[in-house]
Amino acid sequence: MNKMSTNNTMAIGFILLGFSKLGQYQMFLCPLFLLFYVITLGGNASIILTYKLSPNLHTPMYFYLANLSFLEIFYVTSTIPKALNDLLSNGSAISFYGCAVQMYCVLLLGGTECYVLAAMAYDRYNAICQPLLYTNIMNRITCIKHIIGSWSIGAINSLIHTALTFSLPFCRSNQINHFFCDVPPLLALSCKDTWVNEWTVFGVASFVIIGSCILTIFSYIKIISAVLQVRSSSGRKKAFSTCTSHLIVVAMFYGSAIFMYFRPKSSYGNTYDRLVSLMYTVLAPLCNPFIYALRNKEVKSAITRLLCKRWRP
Repeated sequence: MNKMSTNNTMAIGFILLGFSKLGQYQMFLCPLFLLFYVITLGGNASIILTYKLSPNLHTPMYFYLANLSFLEIFYVTSTIPKALNDLLSNGSAISFYGCAVQMYCVLLLGGTECYVLAAMAYDRYNAICQPLLYTNIMNRITCIKHIIGSWSIGAINSLIHTALTFSLPFCRSNQINHFFCDVPPLLALSCKDTWVNEWTVFGVASFVIIGSCILTIFSYIKIISAVLQVRSSSGRKKAFSTCTSHLIVVAMFYGSAIFMYFRPKSSYGNTYDRLVSLMYTVLAPLCNPFIYALRNKEVKSAITRLLCKRWRP
């Protein structure tokens, strides 16, 4: 019975329920998602282009920022275009292998982003707490190793979860109570005991999400401790403003991810999952260009110079 159900699922694929419970109100989501998608693509692409064309921004901080922007572009692209298509066409089918590819991409990019954020926090820690050793510690080879390491962790994480999830028989239903293919809502469709998958999610996600979150928070604690020793009140205010902005994005990204992946199976597929997932798949990528770059004077100056040079007669 399980084998027949699994073969049937492979043949007909899945149905993403998405935001179907909103009924006629779905029509308001389409222009909103499209607006978010265009702003996210434009903002992050601008950061990458500015970094490439501005030699004065070729520092570890902006190297990480450009890589984060690259991640965000593909992160939103792995979910939003499909969601837009489903909203516009009233069709929400996705093939078995298409679902597997989408899950792999979402987990790859999400896991990689966890450690890129940790690397960015570590960079700021060295810049503020160890300024004399900064150039030696954060050399180009070290920065490249951090990015390669982040992508490697993300790739291993996504491969483990995708392989384990799609080895299960999906015989309860082929309707995924979500707007993209993710581990928790798919585990809810399996009629097989999924304790191995659940413990794997807990163990691997602990290393990827909790591990990188601890590194990030530890770096910011050290940064705040160093800032408190600054005598200038204006200097403290500026530093705290920057740290607060960064921590808002970090809390949004890690908090929503922890909620999604550290719960018992009985709570999978509830109404709040889609709203929480929007926090780390849509809102965090949307906010990053504004929080990390467009509030930064160096980036704004570089963009202004490039625009003036482009339109100069």
